Order: sequence, then C-alpha cells, then structure tokens
Amino acid sequence: MRERRRPLVWSSTAVAFFVAVAVALLAFGTVGESFYIRLVNRAMIFALAALALHLLVGVAGLVSLGQAAFLGVGAYAVGILAEHGVHDGVVHWLVGVAAAGLTALLIGAPSLRTRGVSFIMITLAFAQMLYFVANSLSRYGGNDGLTIWVPSRFPGGLSSSKPETLAWLSFVILLFAYLGLVRLRASRFGRILRGAKENERRMSALGFAVQRYRLAAFVLSGALTGLAGAMLANLTEFVAPAYMSWHRSGELLAMVVLGGSGHLHGAVAGAFLFVFIEETLSRFTSHWALVFGPFLVLAVLTDRGRTLRRLTRGIRDH
Repeated sequence: MRERRRPLVWSSTAVAFFVAVAVALLAFGTVGESFYIRLVNRAMIFALAALALHLLVGVAGLVSLGQAAFLGVGAYAVGILAEHGVHDGVVHWLVGVAAAGLTALLIGAPSLRTRGVSFIMITLAFAQMLYFVANSLSRYGGNDGLTIWVPSRFPGGLSSSKPETLAWLSFVILLFAYLGLVRLRASRFGRILRGAKENERRMSALGFAVQRYRLAAFVLSGALTGLAGAMLANLTEFVAPAYMSWHRSGELLAMVVLGGSGHLHGAVAGAFLFVFIEETLSRFTSHWALVFGPFLVLAVLTDRGRTLRRLTRGIRDH
C-alpha cells in the first residue's frame, strides 16, 4: 500500500518572501527607520486580512464585499476597551477576535442562504449597516473616530508604542496564520470546501453538510480579520468608521486579486504590493486609485483571466 504524501507546508516562494520580510525588519530596526517599520507592519496586517479573505474566495468560492466589517469590529474592540481603562494587549486581541467571529456568525448564517451576486450584495449591506452604527456611536467619537491614548501592553513588558515590537508580533502572527491556513486548505475541511466550490450538489449528495462547512469558514475568516483589525488599531492608535467602509472591503478583495486567488502566498504578496503601491502613488497625487485601477486590470489580464475566472465561477454557477 502506497504511503500518502504529506502536503508541503512551505513553497520556495513563501520561504523567500518571509525571509525577505524578516531581513527588512532587521535592517530597518538597525538603522532606526521607524517609518518603514510601520509601513511593513501595515502591509503585514493587511496581509493577514487578505489571507482571511482568501479562505472565502480562493478556497470556499465565496466572494464577499463585507470583510471590512470584521476589520472594524476588531479595531473598535481595542478602542472601546482602551477607552474604559483596559490596556492589556492580549485581552484586546482576544476580545477583537471573539467579537469579529460572533459578528461573522450572525452575518454568515443568513447570508449563506443566498448565492452569487445576492451573497455579495447582502454581505455588503450588513457591512454598511455596521458602518452606520459606528458613525452613530457618539460616545466613542462617531464619525470623527476614537483616539487610543494609552498603548496596549503585552506580557514581558512589551508595548505597542514601540514600532519594532509590534512589527515582530505581527510577523509571528502572520507566519503562524499562513502555516495554519496552508494545513487547513490541505485538510479534510479544506477539501470539502474546495469540492463544494466546484460542485455543491455533488458534495451534498455525498452527505456533506456544505452549509455548515461554509459557515465555519466564514466565521474563521471573520475572526482572523478581526485580529487584523485589532492589530491595525494598535498600529495607528486610532479607530474610525472608515475601517468598515465598502472601499476597504474592495481594497482587501483587490489584494487577493492582485496576488492571484490560487495560492495563499499570493494573497500575502498582493497585500504587500497594494500597500507599497498606495504609499508610492499617494506621494504624487491624492487620486492614486485612478492610477492603481488600470494597473489592477493589467495584472488580471496578464494572469490570462485565471484569477478573474476563479472569483466569478461561483457567480456563474448560481
């Protein structure tokens, strides 16, 4: 009997990428370039959110335009706790993950009863509802946002006020999230999700509760995005309803498209590329998105439409 080969956790591209990020953090830390450390940290945080969205888009075949809602929930968990005198960073992140996961459960349960364009629109509608709720929270800044005056504290005397500390925490979390999702994608859970993406009726006929698996993936994706939101709040020391806007959801989807939805490391690379393109173009014009748009279209066309076909397969099928 042939021994089953264990799926590879690492690809050479992923190894090179994470090594390059670690070297960059070491180099910028050595010369004291806090601006670039924060920039790389921001890219890592959005890479985590893009990984979470890839679980829906690339594995489960669910295109969501409401992912920013979970980013905002995680960020507001940090801001509200800090406003009430809770400054423990571990508590901040755990509450952010739990709150975003619960929100994803409440949104995913009714949303997953729909398919295709209807699913996209209902996730967008729920996200916009939360966006307007955040705008109405005058106790926590409303539309003006909420400043986090006291940095989060972590075990071992670590503090989010130090850019290097927060950046290395982000690096470790991103690394473990990547490894975990690679294993999950290759697991029975991941295979069922991919099978349902290809042919939902066949998987249901085989006795798999497809809806439950998709809901579990939706909740996990929301929780991971909530963690990214909590980390983003620590980085910016500020939270605002804009974190939940549909523009942010579109940006997260663009990161996945830019890196290609076929591989997890593509989502990470897409997030880094997006952040650095945004930073570069915004130095020349505030309308950087007008320049970035054609670049994104070119990236999809260069990919010969493979990414676009993966994203729209579920819409066509339903």
